[in-house]
Amino acid sequence: MSLAEHLTELRGRLLKCTFAVLILGAVSLIFARPIFGLLMKPVLAALPPGGRALVYTSGIEEINVLMKVGLYCGIFLTTPVILWQIWGFVSPGLYPEERRYASPFVFLGSVAFVAGVVFCYLVILPSMFQFLLNEEDSTALEQRLDTAKLRTEDVLRFLRVGDAERAGQLAKEAATGLETSGDPQLVDPEVVPSEAVEMSARLDGLGQLLDAAAEGFGAPARLVLRQAVEKRVVAVEAFGRKDFAAAASAMDEAASLLAGVAPTRTEELARMWKLQKELAAGHARHEALSWTRPMLTMDEQLSLVLVLILAFGVIFELPLVMALLGIVGVVQSKWLFKYQRHAFVVCLILAAVLTPTGDVVNLSLMAGPMLLCYEMGVLAVWMIERRRARNEAATSITPTS
Repeated sequence: MSLAEHLTELRGRLLKCTFAVLILGAVSLIFARPIFGLLMKPVLAALPPGGRALVYTSGIEEINVLMKVGLYCGIFLTTPVILWQIWGFVSPGLYPEERRYASPFVFLGSVAFVAGVVFCYLVILPSMFQFLLNEEDSTALEQRLDTAKLRTEDVLRFLRVGDAERAGQLAKEAATGLETSGDPQLVDPEVVPSEAVEMSARLDGLGQLLDAAAEGFGAPARLVLRQAVEKRVVAVEAFGRKDFAAAASAMDEAASLLAGVAPTRTEELARMWKLQKELAAGHARHEALSWTRPMLTMDEQLSLVLVLILAFGVIFELPLVMALLGIVGVVQSKWLFKYQRHAFVVCLILAAVLTPTGDVVNLSLMAGPMLLCYEMGVLAVWMIERRRARNEAATSITPTS
């Protein structure tokens, strides 16, 4: 065939691939929204529980995103067709015994692409978005605060039913679990909690404690509770003047008066107030650590996910592509072995460019499969050359009588 005939055949095969993408993409548009939700699961899982949502910044962005989902799904589903057209284009230059690899090439290529997509979705995306969207220090503190808040709710419930002893035991356990004096992030001089946030949380905690005590001890404690409430009013006034020292002193006095409600349970009530103060300090610390909030758009996150999925699908095709080039004779195993070190450097650079995070874990998760696929491709080319050499040796032997 002449060069013009080769180009004509290439154009025909590209048109077939394009039509297949358009047809399968149009079918995928029907299921674009659930497919988009499936693709965004790793992103949403990494966001805080109260903020698991994606935003769009224009009226047509959502429609554009769904159309992009349909188009990329068409490309992914057309992988067998694309591989078959590639094989059909190169097969005229192969020996008859080499053309029988057409079906294995298409099947293994499709399986390799799907394997790369699944590996990226299940392994790379969850760890990557957890790293990108969560500060380790803030997340660890938030988990302790959530646990302590749940225990504090039980403390107040026991206090409401009049069981101050059990409430005090739970308060001690909750305060122990919230103890953070040994954590590195809590001694970071750059992290300065807001005193206003802490005092506001203390006032709220004191109010909850007074309400629970009023329900648990009833009428006999009203006089003492009234005095404690008056002290809280003084604390609120001082807080409004931003006199936080006076507000803290007034709240401590209110907590001391609260101990007079049940003189035999002074220690338990003191533990409950200490727990409220620890919660307030932890809340202020968490606010200081998490001063940024993620606001992710649909289009940007979809583009990031699709690029990574497509990249891993192509990476897992590398052994098959190298084997095909070895069959055609474009590459040789001795050349691949010679420049193996250079290939390793190139793989690491590509992995660093494609990985949107700067941590070693995600870089290794991308560079590792890339290097492994390259080694498998080198091995495949070497085995193809050995098989070809044996066949040529067998055909060159002349039978003797």
